[in-house]
Amino acid sequence: MDYKKIIKSRKMRLEILKLLSFIPDKLMIQMQYKIKTGRRLNLKEPKRYTEKLQWYKLYYRNPIMVQCADKYSVRDYVKSKGLEHILNDLYGVYEDESQIQFDKLPSTFVLKTTNGGGGNNIIICDDINKLDKEKSLKLLHEWLKPKGKAGGREWVYYNSKPRIIVEKMLPRNKNNDLPDYKFFCFNGKAYCLYTMIDYTDDHNNGKLGFYDLKFNKLPYRRLDFKPIEQELEKPQNFDKMVEIAEILSKDFPHVRVDLYNIDGKIIFGELTFFNASGYVQFEPDEFDFILGEQFVLPI
Repeated sequence: MDYKKIIKSRKMRLEILKLLSFIPDKLMIQMQYKIKTGRRLNLKEPKRYTEKLQWYKLYYRNPIMVQCADKYSVRDYVKSKGLEHILNDLYGVYEDESQIQFDKLPSTFVLKTTNGGGGNNIIICDDINKLDKEKSLKLLHEWLKPKGKAGGREWVYYNSKPRIIVEKMLPRNKNNDLPDYKFFCFNGKAYCLYTMIDYTDDHNNGKLGFYDLKFNKLPYRRLDFKPIEQELEKPQNFDKMVEIAEILSKDFPHVRVDLYNIDGKIIFGELTFFNASGYVQFEPDEFDFILGEQFVLPI
């Protein structure tokens, strides 16, 4: 069922989820998994990667994950691993949108809330003189409202207080993309990654490809994105990116480590524990099981 075609407004979908917050997490996750994948969720003996992500949401509670899911507090985690040099420049952090002093910001920057994900809750300013500040402040005010149990019932966001951060805007490459590489790591070992093209201005129009740790394209795709057809150049310092991803993932059974690579300069993106909330479908379907084999649950 393509629920996004039935309820096209993302805001409306989130409002509906808020109304259903009284439903226990396990039941809600079972319902969502069935609606979004067409399959019954197996939590007793999960084999698929997407099934194990649902188990991970429900039964694994590592308090460090709360820190790492927050886009500001994760910076301290990265520093604790000796990787402060890969952090993007931070211009400010605010509890409230009214605290932002636009006249003290550079001409270009990125505004985001610390609890946003999936390409949401981000304002890109490429010219402060053209920025609609009133509209931006209204958006930020809306984004700062507590999320509660909305979305995929991802517990790491339940009690986090959202804030606003302002970061340096990273330059795009010659294809007008922001080169972002997302490493799937299991118990401190990277297994594969994906990257996207044609996505920066409109995430929904992006093309996605999976790659191994030598940056060879894998014969798998996500059905919610078009596949990358052309050959992509291997990023500079790629082996160093793998090393960094493994350092940042050692404390967790599974985490996706996102790193930008700007002409060989590696910059930290974020840590994601529930990739796409575990509701994606792969083609061929075997990839769900292949990733699942890598994901050893701490049972």
